[in-house]
Amino acid sequence: MNARPKKSFGQHFLHEKRYIDRIVGAIAPRDGDTLVEIGPGEGALTLPLLAVSRRLTAIELDTDLIPALAERASRVGELRIVHADVLKVDFAALARELGARCLRIAGNLPYYISSPILFHCVEHAAAIQDMHFMLQKEVVDRMAAEPGSKVYGRLSVMLQLACRVTPLFDVPPGAFRPPPKVDSSVVRLVPLSSQERHDADPAIVHAVVKAAFAQRRKTLANGLRQLLDAEGIRIAGIDPGARAETLAPLDFVRLAKVLQARSTPK
Repeated sequence: MNARPKKSFGQHFLHEKRYIDRIVGAIAPRDGDTLVEIGPGEGALTLPLLAVSRRLTAIELDTDLIPALAERASRVGELRIVHADVLKVDFAALARELGARCLRIAGNLPYYISSPILFHCVEHAAAIQDMHFMLQKEVVDRMAAEPGSKVYGRLSVMLQLACRVTPLFDVPPGAFRPPPKVDSSVVRLVPLSSQERHDADPAIVHAVVKAAFAQRRKTLANGLRQLLDAEGIRIAGIDPGARAETLAPLDFVRLAKVLQARSTPK
């Protein structure tokens, strides 16, 4: 099957076997896993994963790819194809429908909407065991960045507050058809347990992080002035003169808790 990649869907089909094998090895599927693949494309990952797990659910938006993929998969295992925009898929509901406690999610994500997909998955982290994604290398670098790094930002903080982020290996442009103009990387995301997750209001945390990084060169006192004054920042144990990129992820949780406490009616 050699489908014509569609620019409108950001399609770059993985074809080089050694990288396919490395990704499958990193996922390490087991018989009985409830695997969900986002954007199976031509089935480069789908078929090897299906050969081990015997059952797999694939979420595909491009209807032109579905018939050939279904036909090829029928000789390997049980493939269920959900024709949908992944941003509209409720993973918790999907897990219940499949009779699974948690899903194992994988995919070569369209680079132009990778961040929205990541945030959508994080919203459903309680229903997810782990995620293995192929992404633009620059995005993976941002996801795993530590405080003080030039690429540490909103994406780093929000993902690290929800998951353990582990970059695995890089994939060159030549492993795809057509070759993208950037290097790619494979990353593993493992949602934190309920004991590890913070207990602040997620919407307030998101608001604080978004405001703090809106203009990176501003101090927290300036960046958060619409949410918290300097006194509130100090109550959180943080210097109002610090910049967002110097704070650890849990520092933003402390700021959110101060804002939450001030917003709660007495």
